[in-house]
Amino acid sequence: MTELASRVAPPYPQPSERIKFYGLWAATVLLLLVLPRLFGSGGALTTFSLIGISIIFSLSYNILLGQTGLLSFGHAVYYGLGGFLAIHAVNLIGANKLPIPLPFVPLIGGMTGLFFAALLGWVSTQRSGTAFAMISLGVAELIASSALILRTFFGGEAGISANRTKLIRFFDWNFGPQIQIYYLVAAWTVIAIIAMYALTRTPFGRMCNAVRDNPERVQFVGYDPHVIRYLAFCFAGFFAGIAGALAAINFEIANSAYLGAVQSGTVLFSTYIGGVGYFIGPIVGAIFVTALSLGLSDLTSVWQLYFGLFFIAVVTFAPGGITGLLMMHRPLLKGGTLAKVVPYYLISLVPTLAMIAGLVLAIETVVHHTVNPGEDPNIRAFGISFNASSPITWLAALVLVVAGFYVARKTWIRLAHAWDEAMTAARDKGHST
Repeated sequence: MTELASRVAPPYPQPSERIKFYGLWAATVLLLLVLPRLFGSGGALTTFSLIGISIIFSLSYNILLGQTGLLSFGHAVYYGLGGFLAIHAVNLIGANKLPIPLPFVPLIGGMTGLFFAALLGWVSTQRSGTAFAMISLGVAELIASSALILRTFFGGEAGISANRTKLIRFFDWNFGPQIQIYYLVAAWTVIAIIAMYALTRTPFGRMCNAVRDNPERVQFVGYDPHVIRYLAFCFAGFFAGIAGALAAINFEIANSAYLGAVQSGTVLFSTYIGGVGYFIGPIVGAIFVTALSLGLSDLTSVWQLYFGLFFIAVVTFAPGGITGLLMMHRPLLKGGTLAKVVPYYLISLVPTLAMIAGLVLAIETVVHHTVNPGEDPNIRAFGISFNASSPITWLAALVLVVAGFYVARKTWIRLAHAWDEAMTAARDKGHST
């Protein structure tokens, strides 16, 4: 696009790197094809479908946050509107017997997200930083409240439902069984990932990074940061609309929850926990957050509390997210010094888990006495039964937290020293990144 963009673009990869790159994509596609053979239950297929939808949604959000530096509190607007238009499209196509198969319906959701992003984005992206975040929050609240007022379109609290099997068959598939929906979501996930990755490698993607890092410099070389932010906003809305359409197809319903603050908060959590500094970060975050939320909801009634605590821990101790933590070990792996720190990790893991167990025990006990004070004190959480009113429970929680914290702190100090030594050895071998 510009001389600046060409200078910051990465060098053309070597043949060996290209083979490794395309091999990774081929392995990913192969894994998606064989997953139903390994985990064929309906619950597993539904979980995989939700993960695929979350991956598209998180990557679309990272176009704003990670690539362009725009913190949005209302990204669910384009996800939800894409879902509603997709549901209306399914009903319209089915009622009129139009020759449009279900796999093309997500494009309707994508175009809907693009349309509303183009409509609302010009004003929203006039500013960045806190101003943009507050504008996005205001727009989100406006649209979410409208969902309960404009009942003809949004269906009120019940939402709008559809029957996806009424559309014409696609290669003899009617998309009734969950496995067919899984393959539909998997195909769109691969297409969206490739498209968004390609976007980050274009001169426009590099200009988004430049706007994120130094908008004054971008303006100095002759480009308007507002236009760059606006175009990024439109791309993000398009892919968010695709994710919303896939979610609506998966559940055969769209309701006001698609537009709510919870949906915007979840995609923020997924993207940040995974790591906004890496393209693969939102993918890792989407997988982790979806699996964690589904798993915790079966283990405890206050799973949202643990979810929030984990997010706080990541922001405080690992701002690079899970992917950032993993990438920190790459120099040690290349330098062959990772084995020096693994024993210290294992030693530190024991007191850390003990401290976490004490915190969980304390939280579950406090929640019981706060929320359900008059009920049976014998409760069950995380597969373990205990008496929330017993002094032994309180004592055990106190001992685990205090002793676990004290020992964990000592072991993590030793781990830090071992890490420095391993990193120094890796750097001496020429592996610093």
